[in-house]
Amino acid sequence: MPQLNTSTWFIIIMTMLPALYLMMQLKLLNTNYYLPPSQKTPNTQVFNNPWQLKWTKIYLPHLQSPHS
Repeated sequence: MPQLNTSTWFIIIMTMLPALYLMMQLKLLNTNYYLPPSQKTPNTQVFNNPWQLKWTKIYLPHLQSPHS
């Protein structure tokens, strides 16, 4: 049975570590992080509703007593 040659393993592992580090840095460079809520600009949309500028009263019959 032939013996396993491990003489190049140290060089391969030592060159693999910086390569993996650089690949991870490049991957993290392209990720999009969301802004915290305090830094977000509010996207306000104006809707033209007829009830937006005036007060309306809502009369609920359930608020009245049944014997009145």
